[in-house]
Amino acid sequence: MTVTVHRGRWSLEDRLERGLRELPIDVPSGTASITVELSFEGGVIDLGCHGPDGFRGWSGGARRQYTVTAEWATPGYLPGELEPGTWHVWLGLHRIPPDGVPYEVKVTCSGALPPRPDETPPPRPERPPRRDLPASDGMRWLAGDLHSHTVHSDGTLTVHELACLAASRGLDFLAVTDHNTVSHHPGLPAAGAHAGITLLPGQEVTTDLGHANVFGDTGWVDFRRPSADWAAFADARGGLMSINHPLSGDCAWRHPLPAASRPRFAEIWHPTWWDRRWGAPLAWADVWRPGGVVPLGGSDFHDPDQFKNVGEPVTWVLAEDDGAAGVLGGLAAGRTSISAGPDAPVLLRVDGELIAIGADGTVLVRPDGRRAAVRGDRVRMPADGPGMHRLETHENEVIALCG
Repeated sequence: MTVTVHRGRWSLEDRLERGLRELPIDVPSGTASITVELSFEGGVIDLGCHGPDGFRGWSGGARRQYTVTAEWATPGYLPGELEPGTWHVWLGLHRIPPDGVPYEVKVTCSGALPPRPDETPPPRPERPPRRDLPASDGMRWLAGDLHSHTVHSDGTLTVHELACLAASRGLDFLAVTDHNTVSHHPGLPAAGAHAGITLLPGQEVTTDLGHANVFGDTGWVDFRRPSADWAAFADARGGLMSINHPLSGDCAWRHPLPAASRPRFAEIWHPTWWDRRWGAPLAWADVWRPGGVVPLGGSDFHDPDQFKNVGEPVTWVLAEDDGAAGVLGGLAAGRTSISAGPDAPVLLRVDGELIAIGADGTVLVRPDGRRAAVRGDRVRMPADGPGMHRLETHENEVIALCG
């Protein structure tokens, strides 16, 4: 067994000079497990790991200790061969006060393999009946949530627990988008099959200047690179990138991104849009991409005790099948609609028509600003070409969006 200790004090100047620091550790041959323990006082320091062969994990500020072995790893980290050589502990200097932050990193390389933690899946949930929504021939509307977290980053539920919760809410798919890691991806198929829901592989690329979701089995997106590289990486590997909660406090989008590199997808509806009479997200979308964005919604679910639940809002995707490829295909084609929940009023685009369901007494707002009253529980209206349509109350509160 070998033990390496790094001690010091990070200053505000250190953070401003370079926010991500790499501390080297020598991993000898025959190592069966690597355990990293971080301690500090004040501020916020994120934690991650990089091996000689590449990325090995990230937990951000969610934990101060992790273990990596050939057979298993702490959630957020990738199990696999512990190649001998120089590894690096990543420290993200996320919040460093003016008087600095003293820290210690202790790394233990052991030839013994610690016992693997047990994860027993919860019982398969009962799901409510699927909603009957009009769709194009050979397709159907799938109810989903495009933003959620597990214990693989800063969520409190395992992948199995989250999948069962989402299925019990009546969702057909869920994108699991843990921060800056793909360690949850291998467990998605089994957890989805157990719960009866499609789990879409995703990751939330997370930095101080904004967050973006990448959907699809693309491999790990290097959050240290410029944001234009994230979009190019996703596109080259058949994935899709979406700007997350672009106006959400200190998580708002502030990355410089040339117009030609701006993704079509944006998480317009997020729980931080707590007063939907506030038109800023809609105005941002118009400025972000004058040709129009594909609107997405996500609960950003972390914990059952938070004020938001999975599927609040719901993103509906018109898809040819209910697997991950079908969901991604529907997203790529821009066939989306967003409602406040699984049973809330919805505005659908089907075969050149707009269909408002459960929206009697609301107002249809077209992309050019023209408005019309909706009278009836299932109303068909002609669509005016591309662009984001919406339903509002008489007080201008947005209750549904349509791509």
